[in-house]
Amino acid sequence: MKINKIALFAIKLAVSALSLYMVFLKSDINQIIAMLRKMGLLPLLLASSLYVSSICGAAFRWKLLLPEKFTFRGLFSLYMIGSFFSTFLPGVIGGDVVKAYYLNKDAKKLSLTLASVFMDRYLGYVSLMIIGMTAYPFALSFFGGSVYKWLMPMIFIAFVIGSFLFFGLKLGKRFKTVSEFYEYFSLLAARKDIIAKTIGISLGIQATGFIAVAVLAAAIGENVPVLPLLVFLPIIITITSLPISISGLGVREGSFVLLLGLIGVKPAVATSISLSWFFSTFLGSVPGLVAYIRHTGGSDQKK
Repeated sequence: MKINKIALFAIKLAVSALSLYMVFLKSDINQIIAMLRKMGLLPLLLASSLYVSSICGAAFRWKLLLPEKFTFRGLFSLYMIGSFFSTFLPGVIGGDVVKAYYLNKDAKKLSLTLASVFMDRYLGYVSLMIIGMTAYPFALSFFGGSVYKWLMPMIFIAFVIGSFLFFGLKLGKRFKTVSEFYEYFSLLAARKDIIAKTIGISLGIQATGFIAVAVLAAAIGENVPVLPLLVFLPIIITITSLPISISGLGVREGSFVLLLGLIGVKPAVATSISLSWFFSTFLGSVPGLVAYIRHTGGSDQKK
């Protein structure tokens, strides 16, 4: 098992390294460094603040999906810890795994823990699809004749099919934990008010990401139109979320270069925007270490 994990990590590392190499072949590294220096610290701090605010929103969304005994403070702490592990130990342990582990120590019910973590992530992605597909018809002209214009609808169709297979067929429901897993979804489906609130919160959370990218692009001196960005980012986030690289490094930069290139953004500029966005997330995840140290000293979910 350990050898398999090492092999998987090595593959992800190779994908990230190869992707970055290909990106830097198209970009001038010195120009990228100059752009990042020119940007200054303030835009980076602003983007980091937006990232932390998105975690605040995500913690509140998660709270709506759990029993009342779980506090916003405790769930925000777990989210920060998960963010820290995802950013600083990429490919070793996932943030969702960390969140589920610590939540289950208090919940004492694995089905509830896994279902809430999954649904929290799922509803966030639903909001991303809503944004991407709503903007898609209006942003289609920015793709020109590129084959990339089919990416957004293909991702959406795959998401719809996957959702149907997962929720419709209820695979593995004969097993107790899985059965309880689906029971949670059935109970949640009856709470239309909760679903509406969580999707509304999720749209706000996604907005912070779009604003952060726009701020960082402006700091570099690039005015990226909002409309194509509303389609590009859902595609980029989806590709980056695939477990094929280290924290999406390289894959994210390559996606930025390809998609922003459609609207005339130079590779060096697109790479700078992508890297600065990653650095802002990296910076925003640092407080997760403090939360982890505090949390390991005693659970604070119920405080």
